[in-house]
Amino acid sequence: MTPTISCTDLEVTLPGASGAVNILAGVNLSVAKAEFVSILGTSGSGKTTLLRVLGGLLPATGGEVRCDGTPIQGPPDGVVTVFQDYAHSLLPWRTVRRNVALGIEARLGRAERDERVDEALTMVGLLERADEYPWRLSGGMQQRVQIARALATRPRVLLMDEPFGALDAMTKASLQDQLQQVQSLTETTIVFVTHDVEEAVYLSDRLVVLNGSPADIGLTLDIPLPRPRHQISTKERADYLELRHRVYEALGHTVGEPARG
Repeated sequence: MTPTISCTDLEVTLPGASGAVNILAGVNLSVAKAEFVSILGTSGSGKTTLLRVLGGLLPATGGEVRCDGTPIQGPPDGVVTVFQDYAHSLLPWRTVRRNVALGIEARLGRAERDERVDEALTMVGLLERADEYPWRLSGGMQQRVQIARALATRPRVLLMDEPFGALDAMTKASLQDQLQQVQSLTETTIVFVTHDVEEAVYLSDRLVVLNGSPADIGLTLDIPLPRPRHQISTKERADYLELRHRVYEALGHTVGEPARG
């Protein structure tokens, strides 16, 4: 079966202050339809760079990047990226409803547009706040608006760059569970960049760890935890704790050593 999104022998070199910097080399990644794959790595390992290449926002220096078998040259149709900086991604003078409609209002009639916006806001639990302005909402709600805007386009692939990284622990946990529910409803393929090991193990069907300089994939790990998952019972399972331990080891942490961001 053709993967939804993939890269083969991917290389990325970017300009630096002292000359070209090799960020990624020999990266091979294949993501199937409706799969949830997380990308981890230490700071500066190239996680965001890889996500930007998969989204067609940054050209590869070498290798191939494909979406449904077609080479990626610029952002592919149906591939949407959600960033961490929700505050600057929303237009403060537009209501929640009009922010969510932003990506579809130029190409859909009013009735279909309104239907999609209501559907997306319902999925993230914000339909009742549709007429509010983003600056009146909490950070977690603003991030849900950004996710709803992506969902309104009915994407095949959702690329998420540390979307919950700036949120407090309780809000993050709530959005993790909401994201699980959304994926279950939509069967969207998700590639999720995070530095949070617990988050990656909790959410993913599979995760990969980038390491080295230039970075490649040092660990690929299936996460066969049953779904739906729950913040307490799943994280108390022995297999969850074992998977978490393996990821920390792959990131260079030893037992008893505090995690590094």
